[in-house]
Amino acid sequence: MLRQPADCQATGRAAICTLKSEIRDRGFTLVELLVVMVILAVLAAAVIPRVVGRTEDAKRARAVADIESMGTALDMYHTDNGDYPTTEQGLSALRQAPTSDPVPRGWNGPYLKKAVPSDPWGNAYVYTSPGENNPDSYDLVSYGADGQPGGEGKDADIGNWEEEGEEY
Repeated sequence: MLRQPADCQATGRAAICTLKSEIRDRGFTLVELLVVMVILAVLAAAVIPRVVGRTEDAKRARAVADIESMGTALDMYHTDNGDYPTTEQGLSALRQAPTSDPVPRGWNGPYLKKAVPSDPWGNAYVYTSPGENNPDSYDLVSYGADGQPGGEGKDADIGNWEEEGEEY
């Protein structure tokens, strides 16, 4: 049984005093709520900058993975047909046999399970064969967040070739 203050017992209002006591014990004080809010704010201040910075890293990692995956598909196409698709035939040659010259004779696709993806920024990957950076095969590149050649940071190009001091 709940203990009641002496003045409640003396006046005979025990039921009312018990109800007030239960209501008071059920909620949080303003100080408790403020302490929780301060703790949440400190945690958010520590976590949010780390999460926000990781978004661009994740997009770049996805672009590298897409380029590697399409590179594998292009190599299988090359094995079956003796050459890579032309620039005009493009990456769609990995999903559907090209009908423009040179028509592949050993096409055994589709070489990609799904449609050719867009880069993480919603732009098309740029395919060129023969490539400027890889004259014996092809260049496959995402132009980064700005969708334009060149750039630094999040706008930097991601391609299937090595830059000075970089690894693909």
